[in-house]
Amino acid sequence: QVQLVESGGGSVQAGGSLRLSCAASGYAAESYYMAWFRQAPGKEREGVADISPSGGRPYYAPSVEGRFTISRDNAKNTLYLQMHSLKPEDTAMYYCAADRVLRGLRTDYAYWGQGTQVTVSS
Repeated sequence: QVQLVESGGGSVQAGGSLRLSCAASGYAAESYYMAWFRQAPGKEREGVADISPSGGRPYYAPSVEGRFTISRDNAKNTLYLQMHSLKPEDTAMYYCAADRVLRGLRTDYAYWGQGTQVTVSS
């Protein structure tokens, strides 16, 4: 059974940094495309960044390009999101997602974690 568990969220001031982790189990991570999404209260879930099974070809939403870095360690079955220069508008629940098929930043991934909250104060 595929399971994704996010961690690393918290509360920071604007300009601060956080690193999110997503621990995967129940499948061979190196076979899956993975991504980070976020959802703020009252807003639709939006894609933040995605990455290929090998760790190459990262893609970022324009709103986070240059501030966030997605990476993965397949030996540890873990996906990461390093976030710098955080802004209040980055406040949201952050989710990781996985699928054997390339989904990019579309929300139709097969597997999802429960999310970790990121709150950025001004």
